[in-house]
Amino acid sequence: MSSDTLAAESTASLRVERSPGHLGEHVSEVVLTGPGKGNALGPDFWRDIPAVFARLDADPSVRVVLIRGSGSCFTYGLDLPAMLGGGLPGLLKDAPSVADRAALLDTIRQMQGSLTAVEACRKPVVAAVHGWCIGGGVGLIAACDVRLCSADARFSVREVRLAIVPDIGPIQRLPRIIGEGMTRRLAMTGEDFDSARAERIGLVSDVYPDEGSLLAAGRDLCGVLAGNSPLAVQGTKQILNASRDLPQGASLEHVAVWNSAFLPSGDLREAVTAFMEKRQPRFQGT
Repeated sequence: MSSDTLAAESTASLRVERSPGHLGEHVSEVVLTGPGKGNALGPDFWRDIPAVFARLDADPSVRVVLIRGSGSCFTYGLDLPAMLGGGLPGLLKDAPSVADRAALLDTIRQMQGSLTAVEACRKPVVAAVHGWCIGGGVGLIAACDVRLCSADARFSVREVRLAIVPDIGPIQRLPRIIGEGMTRRLAMTGEDFDSARAERIGLVSDVYPDEGSLLAAGRDLCGVLAGNSPLAVQGTKQILNASRDLPQGASLEHVAVWNSAFLPSGDLREAVTAFMEKRQPRFQGT
């Protein structure tokens, strides 16, 4: 698929468009569109999002991804009625068969892989949250690199209120973001919390007055990220991701090897030249 086609791609649950912000030709916006109420995450979403992020990852013109919701909220979370009909058949049986349980295991693994595709995307991913962000929505933003929200944002790791153990990544990723103690509280109570608390515990880095200012700030941030060397930004993300599972010494060796391979670059020469000429660098990712 060409970059031009990707810039205007739509699926059953997502819309992908080029950002109108600064350096928007290098920023793709992934917009949650449903089809469930409140952009709920049904079978279409879990199928669509890994394929979309694989294409964004492979597109050299894309340097940053902004993910946001359409309409009045980010997402109401798992579209349980749709999943019971199309993704989790047999879940409510009195006596699920071995085949039913095996199919459920396959579905959970596929859903986990869908959010891992967001986390593994080499391009930085910025989440801009307005309105409700519930359950699987929190799992989705936990897989992003940066999280922003508007003052009206509301969050909940709500699975326990539906007799579900959160199983698509939030209780694995959130402790690194907000700490284990807070993750345990939020995941075991299922309580709702507002934007001020989300900022206080570190789930989001900034809160903006309304959706319009949130989107403008998100696009500005994406423009800053897109203006840096793609080699350095993507390398920094990959080193950070790898370092979570490495001892400090191994992580230091990893980044040393990375820079020995990628530091000699056209981007580095451009950075030095721009500094000497007292101008902004124009990075090409080469």
